[in-house]
Amino acid sequence: MRRQTILAAVSLMALSIAAPALAQRAEPLSPGVRVEGQIADGDATAADDAYRYDDYLVRIRAGQRLEAVMRAEAFDAFLEVFRQGESESLASDDDGLGEGTHSRLRFSADQSGVYVLRARTLSGVEGGAYSLALTERPAAARPPRPSAIRLGQTVQGALTARDPENAEGQAYDAYAFRARAGERFAIDLNADAFDPVVRVGQMRAGEFNELAMNDDTLATGLNSRLIFTAPENGDYIIRATPLVPGSEGAYTLVLGRGPEAAAIEIGGSVEGSLAEDDGKGIGGATADTYQFSGREGQRIRIDMSSDAFDTYLELFDASQISLAQDDDGAAEGTNSRLTFTLPRTETYTIEARAFTEATGGYSLSISEVEPDKAPELLPFGSTIQGEISEADSTDGEDRSFDAFTFRGASGQRVQAIMRSGDFDTYLQVGRAGPEFEALASDDDGLGEGTDSRLSFTLPEEGDYVLRVSPLGSDAKGLYALELIDRGPQPQAGSVLVGATARGILTEADATAEDNSFYDAYRVTLKEDEKLLITMVSNEVDSFLVIGRPGEGEAFEVLGSDDDGLSDTHAKLEWTAPADGVYEVRAGTFQQGQTGAYALNVEKQP
Repeated sequence: MRRQTILAAVSLMALSIAAPALAQRAEPLSPGVRVEGQIADGDATAADDAYRYDDYLVRIRAGQRLEAVMRAEAFDAFLEVFRQGESESLASDDDGLGEGTHSRLRFSADQSGVYVLRARTLSGVEGGAYSLALTERPAAARPPRPSAIRLGQTVQGALTARDPENAEGQAYDAYAFRARAGERFAIDLNADAFDPVVRVGQMRAGEFNELAMNDDTLATGLNSRLIFTAPENGDYIIRATPLVPGSEGAYTLVLGRGPEAAAIEIGGSVEGSLAEDDGKGIGGATADTYQFSGREGQRIRIDMSSDAFDTYLELFDASQISLAQDDDGAAEGTNSRLTFTLPRTETYTIEARAFTEATGGYSLSISEVEPDKAPELLPFGSTIQGEISEADSTDGEDRSFDAFTFRGASGQRVQAIMRSGDFDTYLQVGRAGPEFEALASDDDGLGEGTDSRLSFTLPEEGDYVLRVSPLGSDAKGLYALELIDRGPQPQAGSVLVGATARGILTEADATAEDNSFYDAYRVTLKEDEKLLITMVSNEVDSFLVIGRPGEGEAFEVLGSDDDGLSDTHAKLEWTAPADGVYEVRAGTFQQGQTGAYALNVEKQP
């Protein structure tokens, strides 16, 4: 039951709601009207009795600014606004009036149309009487030119209804300052009249691009303190805003110098702790920062460990450019280890932080490690005898390794085989460069115990590095290594629907991403043509894949099967999605398997 009191001469034709979420007829409401209503039995109820509500239709012009105030003594009031026919809320408010549990929602429309204002309980279906008033607000003030603020300056200001507002309806005052990349600032915003929020950003194409913000800290209570690190040289904007739209009053803003990065020497360590009121690092996350001096070509290792959170490390140069980062690079658990060769003689910055926002104690250390030995040239077709020893370089997992370099062409298939009677072997291949990043790896691909076979198709012409190591960090001993040029990927053959292809998988065949071998067959199909594809073998664990060949090495997998026919035989029932050429791959479920098979492609009835 709802009764309207007219506060201004307005009219609105009654409209109906089409959105599924709006189950009852909505009443029209115009600016200048106050409604006396009641949330009671018979009103619409959200799923699972989450809340009960009344809906009102409001016709709004693009850019029109409105304020809805809902007061209720019997329940906690809540307001939402939707575009008609849509279920996603555009704005909402719980206790914005600042008088207990009453709501005040300020909103504007980016386009003209009919909107739904929902008056509801915060939760549950126990309601009662309420009042709802809708008024039009005057146009927002034009954003003024930000006032200048200097390092060390304290500004006394006040937020009023005449101030400009952001997209959330919060009034703001703006202040501009200039910063150098990496410079750290402490920005304090204190107010007794409202809950302050300090925001820092840059203007981009006339829009405020927020980079960091702070509402409350443990040290400042409801007042705001933001430790901000400038990511680049340039001009920055501070916005002093309230947490709740409509809040007004006096405030004090202080721009101070932020805590400098703590100094740490190579060879040193520190016990630290992340806290909620720590500053934002260069990367924008809560972090502790440390600086050290390094020289060109020096290879360093940074370790961070914590029992309280998942650690994360990032290294920046003097220009605040990120050089390297690591999450779980240490040998065990969620601790971090970053190993890097410094490109220049200068000061570097370490950010020590959590992988997700978290707090707690941690340990951080930095040490110098021996530079990696230059990779040896390894010609195709050669087999060498080597030894992993204490004198070798070590990777981020504490594995000693030897490295070899070779040059290859785009699309060339290479195969490396590593055998050892002393340890479980491990192979990795990556592009040549100052920092190694694996493109592919293999542990036991040879299928003969713990020996490795890595088959890889080179993505482009250039120099590559092959790393050979034990799988574990403590193993040492002798090994044999062979590098084979297997030429370009074999071209796919063809198979007719209704035919059976018999083949033999060998080491000369094409290799999948998991290093297993396969033969490929092209088949031309019509849209909705249904196939029954089977692969039978007494020598390998059959694995079927069908897909669409693309440009270059691209292949789109559309279906696959391992043991659909029996334990080691595959069966795939599949329907072509469109006219075209498709590729059937007859392969193995496990790496290294070779042997004879029969492939049958039939049309299903």
